[in-house]
Amino acid sequence: MLHTTEINQIKKVLTANIENETIAGGNLLVLKNGKEIFYHEDGFADREEKRPVRRDSIFRLYSMTKPITAAAMMILLERGAIDLYDPVSKYLNGFKEQKAAQNGQLIPAAREMLIKDLLSMTSGLVYAGDHPAGRETQTLFQEIENGLNSKSPLNTIDAMNRLGKCPLAFHPGASWEYGASADVLGAVIEIVSGKRFGEFLADEIFRPLEMQDTGFWVPEEKSNRLVKVYEDDEAGRLQVYTGNHLGINNRMDRKPAFESGGAGLVSTLDDYAKFAGMLMQGGQYDGKRILKTRTVNYLTSATLNSSQQNSFDNWLTLAGHSYGNLMRVLTDCSKAGDLGSPGEYGWDGWLGAYFCNCPNDDLTILFMMQKTNCGTTALTRKLRNIILSSCC
Repeated sequence: MLHTTEINQIKKVLTANIENETIAGGNLLVLKNGKEIFYHEDGFADREEKRPVRRDSIFRLYSMTKPITAAAMMILLERGAIDLYDPVSKYLNGFKEQKAAQNGQLIPAAREMLIKDLLSMTSGLVYAGDHPAGRETQTLFQEIENGLNSKSPLNTIDAMNRLGKCPLAFHPGASWEYGASADVLGAVIEIVSGKRFGEFLADEIFRPLEMQDTGFWVPEEKSNRLVKVYEDDEAGRLQVYTGNHLGINNRMDRKPAFESGGAGLVSTLDDYAKFAGMLMQGGQYDGKRILKTRTVNYLTSATLNSSQQNSFDNWLTLAGHSYGNLMRVLTDCSKAGDLGSPGEYGWDGWLGAYFCNCPNDDLTILFMMQKTNCGTTALTRKLRNIILSSCC
C-alpha cells in the first residue's frame, strides 16, 4: 500500500515538475488487486484559461493506442478470422512485391510481410527518418495531414495501401524498428471485420467495457474536457502546440477518415484503466469477457527472436525489456533503469500517456499528460520508482 510518506513524495514530485514547466498538468492512478489505492491530479488542462486537470479530462493517447489495436487483433485470432502467418498482401494489395533497403539499394523483399511481423514491429515499416523508408513514410503521413480538412481525405485502407508501396527499412523479420505497423493492423481489421476500425473497437471493446470517452475524435459536447497539448519553447518553457502529427488532427473535433491504429485514440484515465484491468484479469472486466485468458497470456508476452532483440536493445531507456504484440515486456529487472516487476508490460504515447500492468504484483499504474516528444519521461520513471518501491 501507499502510505502518507509515499503519497506526499508523489505529490511533491508532480508539483515540482508543474512549477518548473516540465509539464502543464497530469493525473495518476494506481490500482492494486483491482482496487484503486491512489489517485492524484495536479496542474492545468489549459494553462491559458486556468482550466485544471480533472479525473474526466480527455487525453490524446498517441502510441498508447497500440495495445488496444493489438487486443483487437487477438479478438480476430480467437475467432479464427485471421492467421498470424497470413501475408499482409492477402488483405492489402499495396503490400505485394515490396522492396527493402539493403547495402544502399532497394531490392525485392526476401519474403512477404506477415501479420505477426506487424504485431512485433519486425515488419520493416518505420516512422520518419533520414533514409528512403523514413523519407517516403514521412511524405505519406504529411499527405494524410494535408488532407485532414479536405473533401477527400485519405481513409485507413487507402492510406495503408499507399504505405505498402513505401520502401522497407529491412527485410520482414530481419530486425526490429518502431514504426507504422499498428496503422496497417487497423486497415486489416477493417477488411476482415467488414466494419470501420473505430466501429469494430466500439462494438468489441469500448462499449462492453463502458469506455464512454474513448474513440478517434471528441464530440462537441465533450470538447471542454480535451486537454491542450504543450511543447518546450527555445528557453525550455512551455508553449501551446497546435500542429498535427502522424496524420492525427490535434483538435480531435471531427470523425477522421484515417483511423490510426498506432496513434489515433483519445481516452480518459478511468476508461483506459478498464482496458488495463481487462488484461490484468485475464480478458474479462466487471463480468464482461473480451478475450480468453490464454490469449491474454500470449498478447502480453515477448515475441522477439535473438537478432530482433539485438535491434530492440538499442533503445537505451528500455534496457532489460523485450517486445511483443505492440507492448514492452520486462524480462530482466537487473538491467532496467528503474524499479520493475518481472513480466510487467505496457506502453506509452508521444504526448506522455503511460500505462503498465505488473501481473506478479497485481499492480497497475496509469499516468496522463500532454507534451510533445515524451513517451516515458524521467518524471514517469520517478513516479514509478516511488510506487513500485512501496506497493510490491
